[in-house]
Amino acid sequence: MNELDDITRQIIWNRLLAIVEEQAQTLMRTAFNPIVRESGDLSAGIFDIQGRMIAQAVTGTPGHVNTMAESVSHFLGHYRLEDMHPQDIYLTNDPWQAAGHLNDFMLVRPCFHRQQLIGFTSCTSHLADIGGLGYGPDASDVLDEGLYVPIIKLLDAGELNQTFMAILKANSRVPIEVEGDIYALIACAECGSKRLSECLEDFDLADIEDLSQYIIETSRRGCEQKIRELPEGNYRNSMRVDGYDTPVDLVASLVIAEGQVEIDFSGSSDLSPYGINCPLNYASAYTCFALKCAIAPEIPNNHGALMQWRVKAPQGSILNAQHPAPVAMRHVVGQLLPDVVFGCLHQVIPEVVPAEGTCCLWDLPLRGGFSTGAGSTRFASELVHNGGTGARPGSDGLSATAYPSGVLGSLVEITESVAPLILWRREYRQDSPGAGKYRGGLGQVIELSNSENADMSLFASLDRIYHPARGRQGGKDGAVGLLELSSGERLRAKGEQIIPGGEQLTVLTPGGAGFGDPMERDADLIAQDLRDGLTSVEYAQSHYGVVFKSDGSIDREASGDHGLSPGGADDHD
Repeated sequence: MNELDDITRQIIWNRLLAIVEEQAQTLMRTAFNPIVRESGDLSAGIFDIQGRMIAQAVTGTPGHVNTMAESVSHFLGHYRLEDMHPQDIYLTNDPWQAAGHLNDFMLVRPCFHRQQLIGFTSCTSHLADIGGLGYGPDASDVLDEGLYVPIIKLLDAGELNQTFMAILKANSRVPIEVEGDIYALIACAECGSKRLSECLEDFDLADIEDLSQYIIETSRRGCEQKIRELPEGNYRNSMRVDGYDTPVDLVASLVIAEGQVEIDFSGSSDLSPYGINCPLNYASAYTCFALKCAIAPEIPNNHGALMQWRVKAPQGSILNAQHPAPVAMRHVVGQLLPDVVFGCLHQVIPEVVPAEGTCCLWDLPLRGGFSTGAGSTRFASELVHNGGTGARPGSDGLSATAYPSGVLGSLVEITESVAPLILWRREYRQDSPGAGKYRGGLGQVIELSNSENADMSLFASLDRIYHPARGRQGGKDGAVGLLELSSGERLRAKGEQIIPGGEQLTVLTPGGAGFGDPMERDADLIAQDLRDGLTSVEYAQSHYGVVFKSDGSIDREASGDHGLSPGGADDHD
């Protein structure tokens, strides 16, 4: 078959999407690290021979996917196409050429079909520990943060680089786990390569050049059309967030013109001395994700779609950190960028954009047993938890949901099976959403301790503790987060801290903000939240103006109608 019709191209395109999802599931099934295996903190994709992404797995995070989309071209700058072997695999964790920090390892594998190079598969996942000061924001530069691996051959014509594997394991506190995760990444890359060749054989194709051009151009035109439907102009927004020891300002100017969108982060805070800085590739990844979610959500994400978004930030700012700046916890700022972008887009498409939410993950990297002597289990574990998302223009926010990262929260059973930890409590956090016609999503209450009553280190890098998610169009702010020991001592939002043996750590994740006037909220919804224990009587009274009778039912006349439907639920018992 020499020339494809559009229907056949669409069929093969769908086949590619199935292949990359199989890649992602292969990685999840074989990974050792729970944040990959259970939470989906990864990416997988297929690239053409020019290094352009033509398909990405739905499973994965925007930070991994959209940095991966830029990264394959870096590998092509190191290795010539004519020198590549069908069983080569390349690797790096360079933050500026991969996924933004050292703990994410990216692999690229050449794909051959009928003895000819036709493209590449790539994948990324998070390794639990690669040495250094640990997975936290306290390093003075990136070299303090762990093992820095430039672009190298992991497999050379099928031969595993045993020297590299020995160095990696020697630099990790959990060597068996990181070794297993490297093998899982290899399996992911090989799965995609094999399936791509099988696909081409099924359709009697020699390469993917025609298909690649079709995918990229179709997606590019689709995004351009969606952008041209928006009013051209320059829209600005700013947001102040916690930072490490001083607040950080994130400032954006969004320009819509000639079928493209440009975001310029000039005016944002300067580089931080701590590891909350973002390389531009990571800042761009979440910025482009937000733009695409709001403007062109139905168009598949690939090189063509990403061409229409341009992201700029001054070198040396917190959103364009240059080597060797510390960047280990780049997500704590980078994942807040969608809310900054949405503040601009609210001026353009207010019927689409949600209120602000928690945004950045409430990661709890914990480490123990390395300095407490005999009898304490050594472990390095990263718990992933989430707060609430912002309310949407037509519905409530999502509770305990990771947006924009999309990763799943750590499961209690898995957490307790891989480390000496006990989860005493995990439940929705009452009264945490911002009130509104549509309320924000709820945060969580989490209580945990070391089951061996030994000291352990927490490498905190959290936000929304001092600066809450802000409401839109009269909606109220969400509740801020909190870290506290059972002794009553409050912990800092960022930095390494010791949780003494015998102490419990209480974590209150933030709530999402509300959308619209709270006095317009349907009283049936208020009553339902009261019955479910998500809202207290006091909160309903103070934030929604609800008045209750002595029997606990809502006093309709005193409360106002609140949109209460005839015969609606009145009580909260």
